[in-house]
Amino acid sequence: MATHLEYTKIREIGFDALHPDPNQAQAALTWLVDLPGIHTCQTASPLLLIIQYDIRQICLEEIEDTLRELGLHLDNGLLSKLKRALYHYSENNERINLDRNTTTKDFTREVFISRYLHRQHGCRDHRPKHWRDYR
Repeated sequence: MATHLEYTKIREIGFDALHPDPNQAQAALTWLVDLPGIHTCQTASPLLLIIQYDIRQICLEEIEDTLRELGLHLDNGLLSKLKRALYHYSENNERINLDRNTTTKDFTREVFISRYLHRQHGCRDHRPKHWRDYR
């Protein structure tokens, strides 16, 4: 019987230092923290994010694709590319063995919805529901 720890992955995501935002790891953390399947996120430095997630719900490739769509620049050094390729390959195989859909799901929409729900803005109607539906 497999435990949930077998499906938990801990990865480091490095960011490019030439990006206009010097603290990309913190920006990524605020976007990813509420995504389904992500257990913990923490910044090790302004350009390094440590993330723990459940492979049954999300994979590193999906996380990185979401970060790219949000405008963040991942580290593209040779060692980072090799690690990323190895992680993508092994996680894809694990998900195939678990009978999970291996096509990349678009998590960008979920990130924006989660961020919208937790952010203070003027688009909320704080009146009770029966007042809002009053005609």
